[in-house]
Amino acid sequence: MRNSGSEPPNAADRFANTCPEDVRLPRTQSATLTEAELRIMQVLWEKQSATVQQVLEALPNKKPLAYNSVLTIVRILEKKGYVRHVKDGRAHIYLPLLNQKAATQSEIGHLVSRFFQNSRELLVLNILEEQGIDAEELERLRQLLDENR
Repeated sequence: MRNSGSEPPNAADRFANTCPEDVRLPRTQSATLTEAELRIMQVLWEKQSATVQQVLEALPNKKPLAYNSVLTIVRILEKKGYVRHVKDGRAHIYLPLLNQKAATQSEIGHLVSRFFQNSRELLVLNILEEQGIDAEELERLRQLLDENR
């Protein structure tokens, strides 16, 4: 409803024509790995070290990325502390600082914290309720529980 002129304008009226609809706020840096970051980390875990070009060549072709995209993502991973680089002449060779197991544990910890009030039990119960479990998986869980008593 537009202002007839006799009432003071509300915030929506005042800013209606001043903020273009296609303006987006900058994305905040995710504490966890994004899908693209995970794809690149998987290459680095497998290769143990690689240049941006080597990462690009090793990525599966299902969702191809451009060289500059890989470079940007690797730099973000470096800022997040997942990788570091060493110079080899003009090239930068990137190395993972966190192994895959540590990254997995970190991601699970973040998930448990955000969605399950820091309760691993709630996470497991949720998985069991949603997906069920077959006899072989149940036996493996029992073995793990017995080992950790």
